[in-house]
Amino acid sequence: MAAMAVALRGLGGRFRWRTQAVVGGVRGAARAGQRDYDLLVVGGGSGGLACAKEAAQLGRKVAVVDYVEPSPQGTRWGLGGTCVNVGCIPKKLMHQAALLGGLIQDAPNYGWEVAQPVPHDWRKMAEAVQNHVKSLNWGHRVQLQDRKVKYFNIKASFVDEHTVCGVAKGGKEILLSADHIIIATGGRPRYPTHIEGALEYGITSDDIFWLKESPGKTWHPTDVALECAGFLTGIGLDTTIMMRSIPLRGFDQQMSSMVIEHMASHGTRFLRGCAPSRVRRLPVGQLQVTWEDRTTGKEDTGTFDTVLWAIGRVPDTRSLNLEKAGVDTSPDTQKILVDSREATSVPHIYAVGDVVEGRPELTPTAIMAGRLLVQRLFGGSSDLMDYDNVPTTVFTPLEYGCVGLSEEEAVARHGQEHVEVYHAHYKPLEFTVAGRDASQCYVKMVCLREPPQLVLGLHFLGPNAGEVTQGFALGIKCGASYAQVMRTVGIHPTCSEEVVKLRISKRSG
Repeated sequence: MAAMAVALRGLGGRFRWRTQAVVGGVRGAARAGQRDYDLLVVGGGSGGLACAKEAAQLGRKVAVVDYVEPSPQGTRWGLGGTCVNVGCIPKKLMHQAALLGGLIQDAPNYGWEVAQPVPHDWRKMAEAVQNHVKSLNWGHRVQLQDRKVKYFNIKASFVDEHTVCGVAKGGKEILLSADHIIIATGGRPRYPTHIEGALEYGITSDDIFWLKESPGKTWHPTDVALECAGFLTGIGLDTTIMMRSIPLRGFDQQMSSMVIEHMASHGTRFLRGCAPSRVRRLPVGQLQVTWEDRTTGKEDTGTFDTVLWAIGRVPDTRSLNLEKAGVDTSPDTQKILVDSREATSVPHIYAVGDVVEGRPELTPTAIMAGRLLVQRLFGGSSDLMDYDNVPTTVFTPLEYGCVGLSEEEAVARHGQEHVEVYHAHYKPLEFTVAGRDASQCYVKMVCLREPPQLVLGLHFLGPNAGEVTQGFALGIKCGASYAQVMRTVGIHPTCSEEVVKLRISKRSG
């Protein structure tokens, strides 16, 4: 194969295939007009699968190439990407497990005689969550098969701008060519390799949801890990978060601070202004973590069962050989650079999702961007993805949902004198009988001050924040004004109702 490639190498170092080849039982790259597929999707996560299914629905010949490199700790999973396997789905289910623990504590106040405390069984929860994830893996494979999308479980890399190469389980090399290629490989957790013992002894979100046994006393050296720390605390585990800087960077900082306050008051420990320097395994099997207090310069140590790194993610592009296809990436982040049409520097190669520079790292945006892209390619559409006013929720114990601009972003963009913020604390009805603390239940609406007071952002902290935010996101997407929201009739008695009752401006107290 290598000799053939050298013989056919043209000017500029690119391959010019003059004949069709059968490699590993699959038709290889062919001359223009005789390629294997109309669309080849590299990456089987949410965005990639959405692209493939949409193209197949439009009658195109489609293939998906996907391969999961095991984590440094050896964790591996099936088709579906980060969201299905090690992200949104298992996270939300374990978050639900923690919420149920809180409801069990509330139950006696509602007349249920429940012996306290009620122990939690990690093994049983993990098995149920993992079984559900595996059912989703299987479901995606069935859906691809039903739509006649060819699925290759191989690690792909570019040979040229129309061709990728991979090696099948039997060791056979496979070449696949397509008129259009979409890269949707997502990202993987970053390891702080400069910290001694980080790689050897730490785990990431790639591992936590697939643990067979409870992680026990857990140390999170970053505030990014709030969701995992929240559900671990909620199921009764000793959990510590080390905060080096501000919480939830990129989110509204008033809301982020309230999230931290709620978690701290419900059992999660926070170490502020500290940075880890070393992790080592003790003879008894536990992990000793050493960190430095940035204020005093003093070192301190602690003993934990699990160290969970959550210091951000890196695009999964290293093995793609993008340079052979001519695809440009950011020199700072290594993410793929695209235009408003999701096109890379190579016109027929596109990218969607977390692998793309400057895009929200959210499953629904990748799915919608992918579908719209395919509709433009094969369905005659001209609609572009709108990345403004994308709603999201942080599934901390007290959920934080938001859409639009944070207060800081609104002020930076429009000036303090042109921004009006309406806000209120509230108490969910469900909290009253149970005697729950509602001091962090809070909602605020960020608006332009000049009439008609266009809503720039909505921020909601409380139960079911995702459900609340999703509904109001439609109105904000459609350009709702403060007056229109105030004329909306609320559903009583709900937490959503609090949004349409906002009468107090921060300016007036």
